[in-house]
Amino acid sequence: MPAYIIADSNITDTVAYDRYRALVPAAVAAHGGRFLVRGGEVTTLEGDWSPRRVVVMEFPDTAAAKAFYDSPAYRDARKLREGAAHIDMIAVAGV
Repeated sequence: MPAYIIADSNITDTVAYDRYRALVPAAVAAHGGRFLVRGGEVTTLEGDWSPRRVVVMEFPDTAAAKAFYDSPAYRDARKLREGAAHIDMIAVAGV
């Protein structure tokens, strides 16, 4: 069953965040993932959620999504992101 990682980013340092962004695609691909959404325009349809930058990644399953998140490559990317953005991130199983 596919799994999805959904992230909402509030970027405070675009230069440092761009270094982080440059490393993420290889880490995602290494775990069978792909981007479905990467910072497109957001329209709130209901409620008061106002995300800044939304990213949605699809993985073969929850284990692959967690393996991506815990991978050395993504840990290195997260270090570059420190102080550059606040990110709320979840993994959710698909149907």
